[in-house]
Amino acid sequence: MALTMQALTLLIQCKCARSMGFSSGQFSRVNNLSTSCQWRARKKVSQYSTVDTERYSSLVRAVLSSKNSSQTPASIEDEDCQLYGPVIRSRPPSQQPKAPKNLHPLLNKAKGQSEYVPGPLARITLQRDSNTSLPSVTRILQKTMPPDQAFYLERWKRRMIAELGEEGFKEYSLNIFRQGQLFHAAIEDKFTQETPSVEDPEQPLEVSGYIESASRVLNDITGVRAIESAVHHSSLQYLGIVDCVAQYRGSLCVIDWKTSEKPKPLLRHTYDNPLQVAAYIGALNSDNNYSYQVENGLIVVAYKDGSPAHAHLLNLQQIMPFWEKWLLRLEEYAEK
Repeated sequence: MALTMQALTLLIQCKCARSMGFSSGQFSRVNNLSTSCQWRARKKVSQYSTVDTERYSSLVRAVLSSKNSSQTPASIEDEDCQLYGPVIRSRPPSQQPKAPKNLHPLLNKAKGQSEYVPGPLARITLQRDSNTSLPSVTRILQKTMPPDQAFYLERWKRRMIAELGEEGFKEYSLNIFRQGQLFHAAIEDKFTQETPSVEDPEQPLEVSGYIESASRVLNDITGVRAIESAVHHSSLQYLGIVDCVAQYRGSLCVIDWKTSEKPKPLLRHTYDNPLQVAAYIGALNSDNNYSYQVENGLIVVAYKDGSPAHAHLLNLQQIMPFWEKWLLRLEEYAEK
């Protein structure tokens, strides 16, 4: 019986050894073996064991110290609100483009495109009725600004205030406004000279870059009919002041002068400016103070560094979608 138990024990030990990959001949003589297998499989080397833990110690500690990230969508949004202000949620776009309730015509059938006759420039002063204060084009566009556009404008303002401070930002805004006024005045002087001088008149140093930028566009403008002149839409009841009405490369246009420190080579970079020009065209065509009508618009963006200005010309076909958008903004303003 003892011999049988010894043989059984040896058989179990040999089977355990063979399971580890050794032949039976290698274990012909085994001493002091027990019934339990003492051989274990060699552990595989982990690929992470070769990581330089000293170099990435801070990262390792961060990963091992916490299983969950402390950042959550709510905390990220709170942090963003503290830095840039609350996010303005815009309404999802409708499936079908919205059309104005009253598609008022842009052109006036009672008017034609009269030939240019040299004479005094129209410079009609803005007259507001003492009983009713009609809204201006600028005011309507500001009060009906889309939420996403208002968000980015406010974000830019907060970033500028963070860089310049409250007083610095106010001074910056006043300088931008003053430079715009000086630029418009310089163009007005150029077009209102009774006898063109051989030498260009001396311009304020602050706007010399803008004038240099717009010089090529100015050379293509002829037959100026109006400068800084008020327009009034008699049916839709709004006011505006057009910068210029003149021929640009043979097309009669309402011209809007803009200044910028950043390039705006594409029309979409001008934001609401096309709507503004479309509103001025509609008002001029409705205003009986002007015997002609205009079908085209021109947005000229001049740059402070003197680089060539971008001139965005819009013909009647291109103006019409902006005219319809302007009518929608006008209806939205009336509903406020």
